[in-house]
Amino acid sequence: MTVQFMVRNRYLRINCAALCLGYVCTMRQIVLVLLLSLWAATAYAAPAAPLMPGAKVAFLGITFVDLSTEGAYNGAREDETARTALLAQSVRERFAEEGFVLLSNDPVATDLDRIANPANCYGCEQRIAAKLDADYVVVGEVRKISNLILSMSLTMRDVHTAETVRWLAVDIRSNTDATWLRGMNYILKNQFFPS
Repeated sequence: MTVQFMVRNRYLRINCAALCLGYVCTMRQIVLVLLLSLWAATAYAAPAAPLMPGAKVAFLGITFVDLSTEGAYNGAREDETARTALLAQSVRERFAEEGFVLLSNDPVATDLDRIANPANCYGCEQRIAAKLDADYVVVGEVRKISNLILSMSLTMRDVHTAETVRWLAVDIRSNTDATWLRGMNYILKNQFFPS
């Protein structure tokens, strides 16, 4: 059994079998390893650094990735395309409410047209945001596994250091406007703008 935590943008993995030296582990040993793992994760975890107030943000949008069988046979659905736009608008509004300056993507529209998924393009989002003279770049992704199971993530990186300053992924159940918005609101409330 391997326990994995994400701490300071790195994965902390603890292999319980290796810690028990290949012997059959008792429940007490497993609990001890899990407690030590949690202690190590909290020891490494630091509160997220505050974001620069009034910073310029390049929001490159939300990308919808359909991994479902339905999508393979039927292609893109209008309601999911509309939901993706709804989610992007929700993110824009929340960043504006929090006092960030959202930059227009018009100057880099041709660059964005050449990219299928800015959330997964090997750092191209950094280069695009640098062209806009942004302080932060934000990209999102919704992955549809089936009509019932979807996963969404939102990532915010510092353009100058390429460091991930905020990131969270959540799984949602049900493919409706309400569940998509609930998932994104959870990400924004609990990771990006905790009160």
